[in-house]
Amino acid sequence: MSEEPVTRPQQEAGNGAGQPALPSLSVVIVTWNEAPLIVDAVRAARAVGDEVIVAEGGSTDGTAETARAEGCEVVMAPKGRGPQLQAGASAARGEVLLFLHADARLAPAARAAILDALSDPEVVGGAFYVRFLPQSWFTGLLEPMNSLRRQATKRYYGDTGLFVRASVYRALGGHKPWPVMHDYEFSGRMEKAGRCVYIREPPIWASTRRFRRRELRTLFRWLAIQSLYRMGVSPYLLGRFYPDVRGDAERFIAQARERIGQNKAAPERVQAETPMLQRDDNSSGI
Repeated sequence: MSEEPVTRPQQEAGNGAGQPALPSLSVVIVTWNEAPLIVDAVRAARAVGDEVIVAEGGSTDGTAETARAEGCEVVMAPKGRGPQLQAGASAARGEVLLFLHADARLAPAARAAILDALSDPEVVGGAFYVRFLPQSWFTGLLEPMNSLRRQATKRYYGDTGLFVRASVYRALGGHKPWPVMHDYEFSGRMEKAGRCVYIREPPIWASTRRFRRRELRTLFRWLAIQSLYRMGVSPYLLGRFYPDVRGDAERFIAQARERIGQNKAAPERVQAETPMLQRDDNSSGI
């Protein structure tokens, strides 16, 4: 990771006389065959971050070339979200890392929400409340259930828009190089490293492509993978039961643009949560 963090020009001088510059923010997007989504994903991410890095897993549909044409830095990694996240984080120069899926969108107001949360030096990172598009009876149930599960377990997945101080990410050793459960495992370690926040407004909007028209089957698959992971089954083996799902890009893009356009108001101040295990005194330098 570069020693020179990226900053926006207006941040370089701070917000006024005597005020320090705000932290720079790097967005890492993991991709594999996401050509229909990548341009919109990059443009939305640029409204939040100071740099956007696409961590590519060997797409065959021109995703990497399209991202480069959009002006992004593209880093190559072995296919799998764990290794790709590692590669993207290693290339990032920002003081804050924000990890996104190609089929997830944050409103521009998310930037202020993240920096507001991190203005508390005890906060190490956090994630966003997830909402799904297109909406349905299933998403109406899934969204509050997912939020309750996240608050009860202090664990969350990649579609929540996990963000973390880069120094904390490095100190914790980053994501495990797993195809699945890497985000669940890392969020548990992050929660133990210090205070984390749960940003409800603006939310992150994620695509329903993984479970659309197969809601119950996908729900049972999720529950099975989580249960087997807790029983000690290897994430590499579990990854075989978590297939790649693509499609429905145009509908998601159109609806996501409409939704994030409705979130231009200043976000509510987030509530800092107390981690399950308090940070040790000797970790105060993180």
